[in-house]
Amino acid sequence: MSSSLIALLQKYAAAISSVVPIDLNGSQVCRLDFTAANNWLKHKDLRNTAAFNQLVSEMLAAQNATVGIGGYLENRTIYNRSTHFAEQEEKRSVHLGVDIWAEALTPVFSPLAGRVHSFRDNANFGDYGPTIILEHELEGQTFYTLYGHLAQTSLTSLYPGKPIAKGETIAQLGPFPENGNWPPHLHFQVITGMLGMEGDFPGVCTPQQQDRFAQLCPNPNLLLHCHYLQ
Repeated sequence: MSSSLIALLQKYAAAISSVVPIDLNGSQVCRLDFTAANNWLKHKDLRNTAAFNQLVSEMLAAQNATVGIGGYLENRTIYNRSTHFAEQEEKRSVHLGVDIWAEALTPVFSPLAGRVHSFRDNANFGDYGPTIILEHELEGQTFYTLYGHLAQTSLTSLYPGKPIAKGETIAQLGPFPENGNWPPHLHFQVITGMLGMEGDFPGVCTPQQQDRFAQLCPNPNLLLHCHYLQ
C-alpha cells in the first residue's frame, strides 16, 4: 500500500496545503540532527526539559534559524531520556515522522480534507502528549496523518468523524510539560493503516522494525515538500 499511496500523494502534490504557517523552505528553517553524530547532544542531561529546550534554541541560533525540521527514519539518541522508549529488549530509537521545532502555540493545519479518526492525551513523560489523528481518502485509498505534542486545548470540541476541511486549523503546538514534556515541536506522521489503534500509533520503532514501519509510515515530506529533507 505504501508505494500506491506515495504515487497518489505525488499526483496530488499541488493540492496539499501547509501543515504550519511557516515557509519550510525559507532561510529561517534548518535541519536538526538528533543522532549520535551530533556533538551538541553529548554530555547533556536531556531528561531536564528546560535544558533540552535551551539546547534546541542554541542549535537553531548556531544556524541563524528559528525553526528546525527533520527526523524521518533518523536513529536518535535523545530517546534515552525516557523509559517510554525502552519497553522492549531492543530500545526504540528510529523516528517515523518529521518534527517541526517551532514556538509553542504555533497553529497546525490539516494539509488535506478529511475527518477526525481519533485523539488522546498520551501523557507519559516523553510520549506524544495531546495527539490528533486524521483520516483522509484519495481516489478510494484511505490513509492517516498524526499530529503529536499539541496543546491541551487542541483536544476540545473534537469527536470521532468530525469533518475537517483542507487548511483548517486543527491544533496548536503545545508548551512543555503538557506536550509530553518536550521542547515545543510538532511530530507529523503519515500512516497507511492504524492496526486497530486509536489516539496513538508508534512514532518511534526499534532498528529491527524499521523496514516494516517504513512501509506503514511513508516519508511525511510527501506532504511537507521541504527541500531541507531531500
